[in-house]
This record gives sequence, C-alpha cells and structure tokens, in this order.
Amino acid sequence: MTTVVRVPPELSARVPAEQRGPGLDRDAVRLLVSRGTAVSHHGFAELPGLLRAGDLLVVNTSPTLAAAVDGRVGHARVVVHFSARGDAAHGAGRWAVELREPDGDGTTRARAGTRAGSEVLLPGGGLLVLEEPLSPRGERLWWARASAEVPAVLREYGRPVRYSYTERDQPLSVYQTVFALPSDDGAGSAEMPSAARPFTARLVAELVSRGVQFAPITLHTGVSSPEAHEPPYAERYAVPAASARLINAARAAGGRVIAVGTTAVRAVESAAGADGVVRAAEGWTELVVTPERGVRVVDGLLTGLHEPEASHLLMLEAVAGRAAVDRSYAEALRGLYLWHEFGDVHLILPEERPHAEHCDSNSS
Repeated sequence: MTTVVRVPPELSARVPAEQRGPGLDRDAVRLLVSRGTAVSHHGFAELPGLLRAGDLLVVNTSPTLAAAVDGRVGHARVVVHFSARGDAAHGAGRWAVELREPDGDGTTRARAGTRAGSEVLLPGGGLLVLEEPLSPRGERLWWARASAEVPAVLREYGRPVRYSYTERDQPLSVYQTVFALPSDDGAGSAEMPSAARPFTARLVAELVSRGVQFAPITLHTGVSSPEAHEPPYAERYAVPAASARLINAARAAGGRVIAVGTTAVRAVESAAGADGVVRAAEGWTELVVTPERGVRVVDGLLTGLHEPEASHLLMLEAVAGRAAVDRSYAEALRGLYLWHEFGDVHLILPEERPHAEHCDSNSS
C-alpha cells in the first residue's frame, strides 16, 4: 500500500468549482500531472496542451442518479441509497440498496440492524422489501424489491447522494458530466463518475480539434462506504464494439490510452484479454485492479484525489507504481489541492523517455 497521509478537512472541496467565484466554469480546477516521479502543476484548461494527437480518452457515459430517497422503517426515519439496478442474473426488478440514517446535518451515517425482510415505506406509498445481502463480504448493501417503479421514485423524490464534507445539497445537474447519456432501463451511477466533471463542451471540442479521440464506455458506479473504504462491489458495464476498435487502433498506432476515471479503467480492463486486445463486452465486473494484477490496456489515468484508505489507490499504483503515487500525493498535499468529487484532478501519464519531446512548457 501507499504511504498513509492525512488529508486535512480544509482540503475537502465543499462546493463545485463554478460556485467558487463569478465567471468560473467546471474546468476551473487544478491539474496535477505526474510522469513517473516527475510532477508538474497546471490548470485543467491546459489539458489539450498536455495530450498529443493520437491519444485516446476512455470516458464513462453513465448518468448520475438522484439515488438518495427518504423512507421509514416503522417509526424510524431512514435514507435509502439506491446503488445498482439488477438484471436477469440478479432477479429482474431488484435493486441493490443501502439503508442509512439521517445525521441531522443534511447527510447520513451508517445504520445498524438491517436484516432480511425489513420493509421500507417509500414516499408516494411504495414499499421496499430487503431480500438478501449483495455479497458475503458484509450486510451493507442488500438486494431489495420495490412495489413501485424505482426510476419514477428517483425522478420524483430522489436527490443526489451527498457526503458530509460538502456544504449543501446540489441539483442533479451539478452531478452530471458532459459525457452522461440517459439509460433505457433507468440504470445509472449512484455516485458521479467524477473524474470527468471538469470537462466542458468547449474543452472537448478543443481536444478533438487537436486530434485527441474519445472512446465511450459505460460503468454504473454503486455507492461507496465513507466509513469502511471497501473494495468495489460488482458493477454493470458495457464496452461497445466501436470503442474496442478505437482503443485497439490507438494502441497499434502508438497513441496513449488514457482512462478518465477509475470506472473507465475497471470497464476497459474487464474487456481486455490476456493478449491486451479489447473486445466488446458487457455484464457485471468484479475486477479489482491491483499492482499485482497490473493493467493490460491503460497507459494513463485522469482521476480525482482519493482518501488514503481508498481501494482506488491500488489502481493508481497499478498504473503508475508506488513511488509515483507517493510523490504525487505528497505534492498534492504540499500544494493544497482540493479533494473529493468537486475537487482538483490528477493526470497520470507514462514516464517520458529521455529523447521524447515534452508537451508541457508550463511545468513548475
């Protein structure tokens, strides 16, 4: 594991970048760039100058759901976090959920005592019945069946999942990325694929004009546990055939495949064979990318800054190596970068060869 560092509470991004001052847009965040143990500091709007024609960004199109809904278990108030929509393999119509309790500050805390057969009264009169734990690992997430159509309940009564480090509730639009596409069956991400949040339509157009390509994939993220920092549960994903072809062609031409977010890494690595070839794939992935497993396809990663205990750091080590992750996180703390989904971002690129031309003239 990486060296444990303490992230001071004041480095939590409490509001989105565009709410921090007049005239700001989503891309008004900082960008830490690491190539091996070499680190440089930029603004996110400088991204087009840090990439090359022929590079390919893998982006997640999963929409963020208004996944938090108030309910009652008997006389007790609860908050239901709808984590994932099941399919035929898990019982059509079921949803993976977590029951939490209000903490009095507009957010929630873990709730004890959840068990099979628990009934939750949802707003609008629907009933949610817990059936079985999602995983033998624990009883935080449960498969449950609702008497009401859950997508309709979320649209009418839901709000985005919010954690205690944020200042206030935000509209769902704040949690949608520029790449989000609606899902036919109402599935989506319980937590925003946040690495893509700083992208704007203008920035995407500039990247395309410079010869950077985009390969869309979908991975619906479930709710994480702010208390436990567990490894990720199984999640639904899809890598379309067209995106698989784009990725393979970029690699064959010498371009760099850069995943936008840990979700994109999990999806594309799940679709890659031992030969490193990406093939169209969909379903549920239980892949956990670790330094021992390594990566077969991804050359780089654009990601947020993760808590020291988060399992995502193992994925960063798989891409960049432990020394690079330790150095970049020390620099992020020294430079007072902001953490979490509304915070600053980190671009991990392959280490430059001595004869390679450096793309960033603004390193500091």
